[in-house]
Amino acid sequence: MTIGIPRALIYWKKPYFWEHFFESLGYKVLLSPKTNREIVEVGVRNSDPEDCFSKKVYFGHLIWLDGKCDLIFLPRLKTNSQGLEYCPKFFGLPDLGKLLVRTPLLIENFDEKKESFEKIVMRLGRKLKIPRKEKIKKALLEASLKERERKILQKGGFFQKINSPKPKILLVSHPYILYDEYVNLGIVSKLRRLNTEVILIDEVFLEDAQKELDIRFHWEFGEEIMRKIPQILKHNISGAIEISSFACGCDAVLKEFVEKKIKEQKIPFLYIIIDEHTGEAGFQTRLEAFIDTLYALPNYFSNNF
Repeated sequence: MTIGIPRALIYWKKPYFWEHFFESLGYKVLLSPKTNREIVEVGVRNSDPEDCFSKKVYFGHLIWLDGKCDLIFLPRLKTNSQGLEYCPKFFGLPDLGKLLVRTPLLIENFDEKKESFEKIVMRLGRKLKIPRKEKIKKALLEASLKERERKILQKGGFFQKINSPKPKILLVSHPYILYDEYVNLGIVSKLRRLNTEVILIDEVFLEDAQKELDIRFHWEFGEEIMRKIPQILKHNISGAIEISSFACGCDAVLKEFVEKKIKEQKIPFLYIIIDEHTGEAGFQTRLEAFIDTLYALPNYFSNNF
């Protein structure tokens, strides 16, 4: 039996975890391909005009998997282990998925405010008719180790970037935008070609971040980002860019707090909104203009060279 996983949106909350988990249980896993033009176009055609761009992309990945696997894994993310809620649009994804594809969906509710992650995963294993609890626990352990290995490698890369002599640009966004090169129009590669070192907010670790906030956020990603920003700003950051999916209501609120916190440190800030109509040329021009402003700052050379 083959389980399909859309490589978009909620996949990037635990990248590489779920495929290792299902493979450890003995299933084949089919990931949708990296985002491309065809997937985006299909997603846009099958979405409501008011859906955020990231959700449209997800629907394209979901439809790509239809008919190519036996089950499609589509979890309902509600709250994390701290009791903070995920984006409200995540709640309804399984219900909308049923309308978009004919392939049966493997649905499980992840409400960690009520149940531990391990308990939810054990129930998911029973849905797949895994007879022995030990096998599910072993699969969970192996997938967790893979996730931990990724974080260790990521942390090593973070310290290497922090010590780079190049101007350091902080990129603030959701993982499903940061790691999808088609969605973010290759922003990381573009900034590197402009001779900068790019640090993703996702690479900053919460165990290193400040524990108390001036304001508490209802959404898990808002809380996470605002905890990480003060920590990364202790380093020599030359500029910060926040990139957001068009029609993301949560980001519209969060952006004001992110911008305020960064500008308090007198760090140049650029806010970019992307959707299916964003043009490559205009995007490149904005990045080049932003980097040019860094070199135009009065104290830039004395502080960085």
